[in-house]
Amino acid sequence: MAKVVIFGVMDTAELAHFYLTHDSEHEVVAFTLTRDYLKETEFRGLPVVAFEEVETLYPPQEFKFFAPMTGRGMNKNRERIYLEAKAKGYEFISYISSKATTFGNQIGENCFILEDNTIQPFTTIGNNVVLWSGNHIGHHGQIKDHVFFTSHVVMSGHCVIEPYCFFGVNSTIRDYLHVATGTLVGMASAIYKDTEEWGVYIGNPAKKLPKPSHETY
Repeated sequence: MAKVVIFGVMDTAELAHFYLTHDSEHEVVAFTLTRDYLKETEFRGLPVVAFEEVETLYPPQEFKFFAPMTGRGMNKNRERIYLEAKAKGYEFISYISSKATTFGNQIGENCFILEDNTIQPFTTIGNNVVLWSGNHIGHHGQIKDHVFFTSHVVMSGHCVIEPYCFFGVNSTIRDYLHVATGTLVGMASAIYKDTEEWGVYIGNPAKKLPKPSHETY
């Protein structure tokens, strides 16, 4: 059991508080935000403190950290807070729902895995990964760091998902595929071929959208 500080005060943080309170051995003791966004001193009956000084109020030797943020910025916002909290000396918990089905899979830190996910045998999950509810994660696969699955995504067997990928609701990845770094797969899209880095794919079969010259990730 750990005493946990959660980053954020919006929906995802509120959900994390609910899940940890009702479906884990951990105790949430506080929330934290960067000072620029700090507009309240209490959330869900607990203190909200500035991230810039969180380690002085909740020392890493006594408390652990959880940053279950959205996939905004192709997961780089979540990665930044994850790395900054690690630099402060924090260890991270992961939350894996009691209603998820796993088979002794290797799962990294700061992962947020909700109900009705099935992670088949011999698939590994990296650090800072979000699996929203109801996904099928096939066997003998690998999901690397800083990846976000929304809901009802099917990842077939023997797939490798590189960092910073994002999968929309009801998307599908065929077996034996390599999904390149920073791939965004649109809602209800189906990936039949390996993807290219930082590509946006929509449709069934999915096609890569042309990247506007002004757009950067």
